[in-house]
Amino acid sequence: MSRTASTRRVSKDKGGGSAKARDKAQPPSPTVEIPPGARGKPAPKKTAPPAAKAGGDAGEKVAGKAVAKAGGGRLKRRNFASFDSASKWLAARPNVERTRPSRVPADAFKLDRMRALAGLLGDPHLACPVVHVAGSKGKGSVVEMAASCLSACGYATGVFTSPHLVTVRERVRVGNELITEKEFTRLLGKVAAAAQALEATHGEVTYFEAVTALGFLHFAEQAVDCAVVEVGLGGRLDCTNIVEPSVCVVTAIQLEHTELLGSTIGAIASEKAGIFKAGSPAITLGQDESVMSAFREAAERAGCELRVLKEHVEFSSRFEASPELGPHVRVCLSSPRSSYEHLPVPLPGEHQAENCGLALAVLDALRAQGFELPERDVARGLALTPSNGRMEIVHERPRVMIDGAHNPESVRALVRAIGAHQRTDSMVVVFGCAADKDANGMLREIALGADKIVFTKAEDSPRAMDPAELQKRFVELSGKMAQVEPSLKSALNTAARAVGRDDLICVTGSFHLAGEAKRLLLEKRARQATPTTGA
Repeated sequence: MSRTASTRRVSKDKGGGSAKARDKAQPPSPTVEIPPGARGKPAPKKTAPPAAKAGGDAGEKVAGKAVAKAGGGRLKRRNFASFDSASKWLAARPNVERTRPSRVPADAFKLDRMRALAGLLGDPHLACPVVHVAGSKGKGSVVEMAASCLSACGYATGVFTSPHLVTVRERVRVGNELITEKEFTRLLGKVAAAAQALEATHGEVTYFEAVTALGFLHFAEQAVDCAVVEVGLGGRLDCTNIVEPSVCVVTAIQLEHTELLGSTIGAIASEKAGIFKAGSPAITLGQDESVMSAFREAAERAGCELRVLKEHVEFSSRFEASPELGPHVRVCLSSPRSSYEHLPVPLPGEHQAENCGLALAVLDALRAQGFELPERDVARGLALTPSNGRMEIVHERPRVMIDGAHNPESVRALVRAIGAHQRTDSMVVVFGCAADKDANGMLREIALGADKIVFTKAEDSPRAMDPAELQKRFVELSGKMAQVEPSLKSALNTAARAVGRDDLICVTGSFHLAGEAKRLLLEKRARQATPTTGA
């Protein structure tokens, strides 16, 4: 298919109507210029976002320069003096990620507020095709693999993920480039002004809503060809669910967030499947029948095709070892459009095979919509997938690994993957988790793999379970001894004293704990690299 710099290559017909008809049904804000090519259509291939749209006048024209009106007045951008001041405003927003479920306000999940916020900003979420990814485990891995492949195929790809490890800017990227502090500050000024205009009628905009809106603005300004967007929590009422996706994905479902999503796995599956939209293929993998039943019902209600890995898309995997790659998994996926043969899964662990299969199935669906995704470039993109927070080694001597595993299945997969991929004499686990997680299930898995365990909690995390309670449960479940430390810093010091050169420290149980460990160790490395001056 030919490409030009000024035309999009394909018009995706969602729900039986033309793209032009859909645009008429849901027009953008009259005050904002949406980038050429409009919604639902892949953009021309680019190797990088246009430099001219990084900010300034060009950027202003794209994502809401002037005339958004609220309450009869002109909406003016709030000017934050610095990234720090912008971050302080953001930190003051209601934050579900750091709130115990029992204390989450009833209006924390309101799509009408998010739609209104996006409307004041010019509906930037409609500016490009979107891959929308939900699930209990593996969704971040699917996002990273799919986005890396799209980037390697020459598409400017927006990536929206959560939570972050070290800086909130990690949540909003184009390719591997984090949004700059300058752009983050400028765009949050727009979001803050819109949030203030909405507060009287829609309530206070949350932390996650603000960052999500900022992400959509950044992608619109950068005129990305596609955005891969990770759901924050659940799906149906998650604020990312205002998008009109080209493809939807739901990864493995587990019992989690029961106070917010439901007490059964079927109820949770229904919430996750709330991202299904008419005319957009919904991709998943085979699971418990209660999960699959919920998916089939949701697909029927939405009017979309449900594609199940191995059932509707031919997929296989095998574990092998080679001198070049060591132990690893290779996958194959084929369809009338695609033939991906014996590709190495870039992230360690057999559990990543199905996540890789879902990412490849996403690419297959995008091929049907006109994206050009050669197998050779896809293989290169997979190999370049970042491993942030997924069995990531963040320090040597002692060797420290972080992993965001936060449910029993993920912890089991982590322990198995460490055994297969890491040479270690013994392993000390530094563990902390949220109080609403299946702590007992995770503790049983850790008992099978850890030689020593230190319980702690992430800093400033009201949702964290008391480390002393974790220790009590661990002793009751395993009969083994464990230590408790009041802070992650002291826990890392205790673990470091207990390991030798060939041992491993693994920090896991929550993404927040993994992120804090990475930040602490980066700060330590920076201090060690700074020369001291004598008197």
